[in-house]
Amino acid sequence: MTDLSKGKRRIVVLISGGGSNLQSFIDGCADESLNGDVVAVISNKAGVKGLERAAKAAIPNITLDHNSFDTRAEFDLALADVIDSFSPDLIVLAGFMRILTPQFVNRFLGRLINIHPSLLPKYPGLHTHQRAIDAGDSEGGATVHFVTAELDGGPGIVQAKVELLKNDTAEDLASRVLAYEHQIYPLAAQWFCEGRLELREGQVVLDNELLPQGGVCVEIEERSQSH
Repeated sequence: MTDLSKGKRRIVVLISGGGSNLQSFIDGCADESLNGDVVAVISNKAGVKGLERAAKAAIPNITLDHNSFDTRAEFDLALADVIDSFSPDLIVLAGFMRILTPQFVNRFLGRLINIHPSLLPKYPGLHTHQRAIDAGDSEGGATVHFVTAELDGGPGIVQAKVELLKNDTAEDLASRVLAYEHQIYPLAAQWFCEGRLELREGQVVLDNELLPQGGVCVEIEERSQSH
């Protein structure tokens, strides 16, 4: 395991849209609650708000349009090379709406994390909030996990649960869950940056303790969104 106990860690963030989770990383680095620097933001779509957020924070921002490549593998190879040019310690998927090839994932295995808007292993894939409502669940939430070749199947690091209210729409639940995402995602990254968190033989270890499926569930006070 790399010694991450000293110095700020280099973080590359991948986006496809508005970048509200990206903003939580930018803010965490600025107020030093996150021992890292976002050294690059890469989007597969041009003109998205996340690129504006990066530019405003004077962070190098790059558009790599997946439509410019003939195959998924070619795009992933080019993307991986751009990422590596910034020598990151940690790669963060923040609303990056691409299914990544196993070759890409394995190149960065143990340094690649994602956040998914459900309590994994429930509801991998899309439409997570509506699926929770349709199932009659009492709660929804979000999970930060290491990325593996299985879609949304990597082992969990941390979860936050959100009560599902009687008249919730998918949009209502999504809005409340997003506010929690902005708190637990930088938290997981901070554990990594402190050298406390690692992926070890396919399992998540925090402070040398093996985490349960889904990861640690943290209690977070609900607050209104600021992003």
